[in-house]
Amino acid sequence: MMKKIIFSAILLALPAIGFAQEAAEAAPKLDSGNTAWILAATMLVMLMTIPGLAFFYGGMVRRKNVLSVMMQCVVLTAVITIEWIVYGYTAVFGTGFSGGWLGEIIGGFDKIFLHGVDKDALTSGNIPEVLFALFQCKFAVITPALIVGAFAERIKFSGFLLFSLIWAVLVYNPLAHWVWGGGWMQRMGALDFAGGTVVHINAGVSALVMALMLGRRKGYGTSMILPHNVPFVVLGTALLWLGWFGFNAGSGLGADGLAANAFLVTHLATSVAATTWMALEWIINKKPTIIGICTGAVAGLVAITPAAGSSDAVGALFIGLIAAVICFISVAYVKPKLKYDDSLDAFGVHGVGGFVGAILTGVFASKLITGEAQGALYGDWHQLWVQALVNSVTVVFSAAMTFILFMIVDKTVGLRVNSSDESIGLDISQHGEIAYHDGE
Repeated sequence: MMKKIIFSAILLALPAIGFAQEAAEAAPKLDSGNTAWILAATMLVMLMTIPGLAFFYGGMVRRKNVLSVMMQCVVLTAVITIEWIVYGYTAVFGTGFSGGWLGEIIGGFDKIFLHGVDKDALTSGNIPEVLFALFQCKFAVITPALIVGAFAERIKFSGFLLFSLIWAVLVYNPLAHWVWGGGWMQRMGALDFAGGTVVHINAGVSALVMALMLGRRKGYGTSMILPHNVPFVVLGTALLWLGWFGFNAGSGLGADGLAANAFLVTHLATSVAATTWMALEWIINKKPTIIGICTGAVAGLVAITPAAGSSDAVGALFIGLIAAVICFISVAYVKPKLKYDDSLDAFGVHGVGGFVGAILTGVFASKLITGEAQGALYGDWHQLWVQALVNSVTVVFSAAMTFILFMIVDKTVGLRVNSSDESIGLDISQHGEIAYHDGE
């Protein structure tokens, strides 16, 4: 009798055991390979701002302003990180407003101070959400840092800091949500794998507005303003090129074929753009320069960024080639013709290169890479239309918001240094330091 009771109990328990096993198998598990790769990618993206961008921009300015540019890159790494953890992450990836029209515009407040984002919470790629938040933080950091190149050598540090913080909250966060966080651009099917729209068009257009509203540097157009340390520029370029592999290949959140393809097309497009820029200089100016080839490399990195998750090698080759030609024209001919002082070509490289790359994503997107979206080259003209619309809206949004924020900050704390401070250099006037103590 006892054996029958035990046997019956086992039979009754078997379905429950099966259901429990199925539930355990269905529960997401941490992918250690993906996690390890995104940890590395996060560090690579960190390198892009400091020391990468700091050396790239720092070498291009005059020696009396090198520390001011580096300071701007370092302080943004710190301040925007705090903003991102407190509010930025929830504004972009929060789900508090999902399901309604407000969710198309902003993320909500459910993840403020990273609420609910702990070591056990997983996200896409089965990586810890806390790691995803940190990876995305590096994108939020470098975007306003790119704008530094437009107003270098003439901006007040207090005004710069206030403007950058407000810009991150009111310009970067909403746009990142629209494209990556479930907003209206993402729902339209916009392709921006690693930030052609969110990072480069956004920062580049804002850079142009800032350059126009601040006005030109003293002596611009009448005297030579030369880079003070070209080896710094080369070092910065190398660090940016290296870091960009994390920027692009990490954006798929997996250690897989998509990451490998993004790695390949990033390197190829950059190599093509650098070579093309060098060739153009050689033909037109009779001598190729290291500044030129470095600028071309960055233009290629920028242009392939939105297409890194959708383009194959052929697409990367043409994106690098086309972007280099158009950016070269913008920097070498359009800027001197219009006489605006985009100090370090933040608009000419990032704004123009980002827009070219984002549009060409709609041309060269391959279904073999994306699994879904197809570009105009393969017969899907709808994707090209989506890219054109989304990026045109981004230009208008970034320009309008930057104009408004500039006016507000300029009327409160001020943005441009006075004439004497500009003459002695921002290193001394804003920070009380000098980079080089000659003879000591």
